[in-house]
Amino acid sequence: MASVQESNPECSNNESESAVHANEKVQTETLSKRQRKRLLKNQQWEEQRELRKQKRKERKQQRKLERQAQTEDSAECTGKKRMRRSAEPSSLRLVIDCSFDNLMEIKDVKKLHKQIQRCYAENRRTQHPVQFYLTSHGGQLKQIMDEINKGWVNWKDVHIETDPFHKIMSKEDLVYLTSDSPNVLQELDESKAYVIGGLVDHNHHKGITFGLAKELGIAHAQLPLGSFVKMNSRKVLAVNHVFEIILAFLEKRDWQEAFFTVLPQRKGAIPVGQKNKPGQGNDEEEDDSDQDSDTSNVISDKKTEQPNSKQEENKSSLKLSDSSEQNAA
Repeated sequence: MASVQESNPECSNNESESAVHANEKVQTETLSKRQRKRLLKNQQWEEQRELRKQKRKERKQQRKLERQAQTEDSAECTGKKRMRRSAEPSSLRLVIDCSFDNLMEIKDVKKLHKQIQRCYAENRRTQHPVQFYLTSHGGQLKQIMDEINKGWVNWKDVHIETDPFHKIMSKEDLVYLTSDSPNVLQELDESKAYVIGGLVDHNHHKGITFGLAKELGIAHAQLPLGSFVKMNSRKVLAVNHVFEIILAFLEKRDWQEAFFTVLPQRKGAIPVGQKNKPGQGNDEEEDDSDQDSDTSNVISDKKTEQPNSKQEENKSSLKLSDSSEQNAA
């Protein structure tokens, strides 16, 4: 009698899977080393599909943010350029006379260089930039500028001349700003060239700029500081302070506002007629060496010191006693 074997479906499936794996194993074993690497790489590529997709999204978002930032920067730069183009240049010429180079020590020349840098920066950003000149440029000042600030050769909107100012401009147009002048400047004539002496000397050469103006036979004047500003002690303004005050006046057309926009608070300046507040001006003795200059206007209360009466009486009594001793002898 013939026996009939019934096949089990589950067994057959297991057998087929085993056969497939066995077949793959055989195929893998028969593959070369390079082919196996390629197969492994393809498997990894498929496994990392979602990760790649996520990274693409992140890169896309990053590029979007960068484009937005660039657009904002561009708009800001354009705004600055528009603001600069909207400035209204003044025809007034403002000259820093650098002919006192041989009268300064190297440390003071460095201070003058910093003050000139400040003048240049303020003139570039102001609403009414002046025609800026550096004259008699050379010597120690040029050497310092070459060493510390080589970019000065690329400065814009400034005329740097080796010749003195009176050989570049008409004498009729020149006004030397000096605190020793008896003439007080009330208005700025924008057809004129106002000269600021480039000298940091701690008052070792008082009156030198006034003497130069008289020697050259040119007009001279001082800023009207005394009419608007009161200080507790004699103070001298730096080259850049005088420069900035003139820039501020061109914008505000008000001397008092121009002075108090520029003057450092530590100088204890107050409007004329206003009383000092308690504690104001306590730093009178502060070293102002970084900013002293013979070229700028001086403010003082012009108070004369009253002699101490007791001291005078003591001096008189000593004199009398000395004379009586001599007579007795």
